[in-house]
Formats: sequence, structure tokens, C-alpha cells
Amino acid sequence: MTEQDRDRIIELIKAGEKLPKEYIYKLFADEEDVFLFWNGRKEEVTNIALPFHSIEHIDVPRREADKKGDNFDLFATDLRGRQQKGWTNKLIWGDNKLILSSLANGPMREDIEQEGGLKLIYIDPPFAVGADFGFNIEIGGETAEKKQSIIEEIAYRDTWGKGISSYLTMMYERLKLMHNLLAEDGSIYVHCDWRMSHYLKLVCDDVFGAENFINEISWRYKRWPSKSNNFQKMHDIILFYGKGDKRIFNVIMQELTEGTNKRWQGQKSKVEFVKGVRQVTQMTDEKSEGTPQDDVWDIPVVNSQAKERFDYPTQKPESLLERIIKASSNEGDLIADFFCGSGTTAAVAEKLGRKWITTDLGRFSIHTARKRLIGVQRELQASGKDFRAFEILNLGKYERQFFMDDLTNGKRKAKEDVYVDLILEAYKAKRLEGHNTLHGSKAGRFINVGPLDVPVTQSRLMDIFEECRQKLYTQVEVLGFEFEMGLTPQFIQELKEKGVSVTLKYIPKEVFDKRAVEKGQAKFFDVAYLNTKEKIKEKTITIELTDFVTHYTQDDIEELQQSMRAGSKVVIEDGQIIKIEKDKNGIINRTVLTQNWHDWIDYWAIDFNYEDKQEIIKVKNDHGETEEKWTGNYLFENEWQSFRTKKNPKFEFTSIAHEYQQPGKYKVMVKVVDILGIDTSKIIEVKI
Repeated sequence: MTEQDRDRIIELIKAGEKLPKEYIYKLFADEEDVFLFWNGRKEEVTNIALPFHSIEHIDVPRREADKKGDNFDLFATDLRGRQQKGWTNKLIWGDNKLILSSLANGPMREDIEQEGGLKLIYIDPPFAVGADFGFNIEIGGETAEKKQSIIEEIAYRDTWGKGISSYLTMMYERLKLMHNLLAEDGSIYVHCDWRMSHYLKLVCDDVFGAENFINEISWRYKRWPSKSNNFQKMHDIILFYGKGDKRIFNVIMQELTEGTNKRWQGQKSKVEFVKGVRQVTQMTDEKSEGTPQDDVWDIPVVNSQAKERFDYPTQKPESLLERIIKASSNEGDLIADFFCGSGTTAAVAEKLGRKWITTDLGRFSIHTARKRLIGVQRELQASGKDFRAFEILNLGKYERQFFMDDLTNGKRKAKEDVYVDLILEAYKAKRLEGHNTLHGSKAGRFINVGPLDVPVTQSRLMDIFEECRQKLYTQVEVLGFEFEMGLTPQFIQELKEKGVSVTLKYIPKEVFDKRAVEKGQAKFFDVAYLNTKEKIKEKTITIELTDFVTHYTQDDIEELQQSMRAGSKVVIEDGQIIKIEKDKNGIINRTVLTQNWHDWIDYWAIDFNYEDKQEIIKVKNDHGETEEKWTGNYLFENEWQSFRTKKNPKFEFTSIAHEYQQPGKYKVMVKVVDILGIDTSKIIEVKI
């Protein structure tokens, strides 16, 4: 930079004017020939290490019904499969930035290193500006759209709010965290298309080093063409990078095709890579297995009738992931996918004997992957093969604490006040003073804001009830992130009969995003309830699912009816999925598609002895040492489950009989996941 350049820059800064782009490079240039810069680029990355909560543990899948008659003996002993000990695979729900940071900087890093490190990462990040996280639900012969959650909308706005620059900022930080996690002999495959491939290649060059770029793979597929004024777009790009020159690579052979060079025909050759350079040695006169795989892959997309199809919008074919996993990892290696989608990477990894970590922000993605992976376990079990247990994790209350600490700089008293004000603002309620348990009011109803860190308990509700009764209040709404399992409809009904109507509502994560609150997008919805019937015979128990009540609301029907044109729309309001039809004369007809509570159920599972295994988390103390700590909760062991699939949309409402080895009192936990991917649980106390 010349003296004249410096003087000019100082003049522009003093005048408060923007610097010409050529000066930006000059200010930050060093010995690099090219410097990659965009608006919002930051070199620092998140280094927070939050503990992981274990939501569910799935060790052995239940046996499936008889394939011929689709029946089974309710009192038969549940068959057990074979599973491998040691590492438990991870399906993690949440923001992958916080997850990656917690994996890289927290105690789980030690577990990853004990497995030999992360050998392979495949990611298929969103690369379309118009993409969203919605999905379709088939019900009553109609299709309802489950819109993306507000937390997913926030992620979308963060990703695309400023266009390409905010997308690159999002990807840059995550790629740097992935680079940190990769083993020295590890590789990464970044899947993209024509819209982002050129940008992402520059970012990957910056993070992994241009010298570690291996291939630009063209995945060529066929789909129904449409007439247009350009060549049909029939391929995606997959960028392949190594962490260094010691990366794992197993040569994949492709079959000989007509026109292949004659030197490959008739002789078998050995292909080796020495310091990244391919060396071919002709071995014998045996017939060749083919040629080493090139970088153009002809692999069809998932067929609409394929067994592996889950109707997930971004689903990739298993054969694509199989080629990547076989090429860049070995059996027993640990691999990861931080944009899980429908769980293809994890499913293929399990079938190929690899260990895995996979994550996603979307609740429905995690639920789809859970069902798919249980299906893989069942498939391996049926064929007598080994499989691994997997657990579903999230950052839970620690993520909420992180958000609040960020808002209040960790000041405890300020945190409590700011927290209550934050929730009341999101709920559009007024602050209330002079009360012990009540924090606000809204439309004649009083409001209690549940705690940030622990579930709303029965004893807390009794305290609220007593204050309401003393002050002659008859309606109260209790807002919480989590609720104790004992808060049954019967208990709520008892409080109502005693004079106080109590409504329980979930606080959505979206309350922590100011933009969502300002736009009124933080939707609070009533807690759902499920009912069961237990049948005990000697030392065995069967559980029947008898009812499910939800008040989930996604749409405002009245507002929609006024704005919609002639046609039809399927909406979700107050626990009903409704088809609205409007003719050209403005006449509106409503048809309720959810005819029965059965229609809401997508999955349910049972832990027959819920309190036999404590939830233990690993945390680092002030000295940087890892300690194990009981959260006060218990681990949900998924011992029996039934769920809908595309191939078999029906499922059982009565479990198989579970036999207890010892008489005594037990707590049984039943978990239901509805068609929107939302969990509801219940604790049942039984005596055997």
C-alpha cells in the first residue's frame, strides 16, 4: 500500500464515506495472492460448549408383526436383536452451529477422539434461496402443508436475509467448525447445485486449503424435462476435500462400458494413490473389474415407488451416499452429516457398519430420521446382522440458558426479570405487580410464566391455584417450556371443579428471537394429552393407546377465508385439519379431515421401566476437567414402538406384552409423536 493510498483511506474514513473495494483488499492483504472477502465475513467462530440432553435411547427394535397375517401374540415375549457395544450413534436436534461448537469444544470431543476421530463429513446444506422447511401431510385423501416452524424461519432469514453474503457467513463458520472436528485423515463432501457451487468452492478453498481440493463430482440424474430456453439442468455438484494428504480413499471400480480404452480390457490392474498421485500397475492377465470411478456419477434420483423414499423434499438416493461412504471411510469409522434431512447418511452408514452423528434444526426431520433408523435396525435384526444403538439428543435448557446469558450478560436477577418480560411480551400480555405466583394478565386471564430451567410441576400449580382462589381469580394460563408428566387432564379437571380453570401452554423457542416476537410469530399452543389403558396379567403388562387430544394451531381460518380467492386450502387450527373451499360467488364450505384422534398419531413408544436409568451428562468444571452429573431426569429407553410408514400407514394401538422379572411398583412412560412431529408423554404408575 502506498503513502497516497493510506492518506486517501484516512480522508474517506474521516468523511464517513464507504471505502472503494480495491482498498479493502489492500488493507487486509498479506502474502496471499487472492483474498476472499464478503460483507459480514468474520474470522472468529462460536466456541460455546453446551451439554447435551438425551431425549430418547433406542437400543433394540421391537419385532414386527407376522408378515403373512399381520398378527402376533400379544402375550408373546418380545424378541431381542443383536447390537454392538461401545459407541452409541447420535441423532441431534438443534442449531448445528451450537451443536458443532459443543462437539468441538465439549466433553463429547473426547468420545469422538476415542473412536479414532471423525473420518468423513457429508453435508447437503440448503442452497436454494426460495427453499423452506415445510412438508406435506397426507390425510383424508387431501394434502395439508405443515409450514416451517418460526425457529426454522429465523434460520432461513439468517441464512438468506442479506442474500449471498449472509449465506456465505452461515456456511463459513460451520465449515470452520467442521474442519476443526475432522480427523487428520478425514474428508468432507459438500453437496450443492449450480446456484451456489462456485461460491462454496471458494469458501472451501479458504477453509480447507486449495491444495486439499480433490474433486468436483458431477452427480448426473434424470428427471422429466420441460421446454425452456436453456439446456436442461440435470446435475448437482459435490465438492470433495481432504483435511490433509493422509486422507482415507478406497478406489471404487466402475463397470467397463463400450468404448472404454482397450488397455483396461483383458488385464487386471492395481491402482494406488501415493501422495495424491494415481499409480496404475498391471497385475495379471485376469479380466479387469473395470476402471476406477470417474468424477461424473450417473445415479438416478429416488423413485416415487422406492422402498427408501420418505417423501422428504431434499432426500438423496442411498446409492449416492453408499459410494461416498465406501470411498472415504472404512468399516467401524465415525462419520457425520450436520444437515440430516430424512437421515439418508445415517441409514447408509448403519447398513455399511459405520458409526455416525447426524443433526438437523427441523423437528420433523429428526422424527423422519428416527423412524427410518428404527426401520434399519429392524432390517439388520431380521437378517441376523449387528447394529448399533442410537440416542436422540438436544441442547435443551442449556440452549435457553445460553440465549438468556447472551441477553443479560449472566446477571442472575436481571435474567429472571428479563426472562419474564420477554415471555409476556411474546405472549402479548401485560406485566402484573403485587402477586406471588402470577406475572401478567391478558384478556381477563391471569398468567404464570414457568421456569427457564426446570419443568412446571404439580406443586407449582397448587401454589398458583391457592393464590387464584384467595383472590377470587377463576382463569389462569401457565406458560412453560416443559411440564411434569403428572399433570394429567384429570388433575386439571379437579382444579377446575374447585373453581380455577387452568390452561397449560408451551413456550416456543422463538421467543428468543426479537424479530419473531415483533412480528407476532411466536405461537403458544396448548399442551396435548394422551390416554391409555393398562392390562396386567401376572408379571406382564400391555398398554393400549385410547385417546389423544391436541389444540395445535397453525393458521387463522377467518383471516384466510377473507383473503383467499376461489379454490381450496387445507389449514390447521385448534387441533383440527380442515379443508376450506371457496367458489366464485364467495360461498365457503368447510370439511374437517381429522375425523378421529387416530388421524393425529404418527408414532408411539413405551419405556416399561422409566426410572431405571438416570440421565447422566458430561460437563467441564472450572479446571477444564470432565465430570459426570445427573440432571435429575431419567433416560427414555425405547423398548417398544409402532409407527406409520409410506408402505404401511396403519399401526397397532396395543403394545406387545412386557414381562417384568421382579414384582414391585414401576413407572411406565408412553411417548406419542403426532403427524406434525411434536412429542407428548405420559407417566403411568403400575404395581406388578
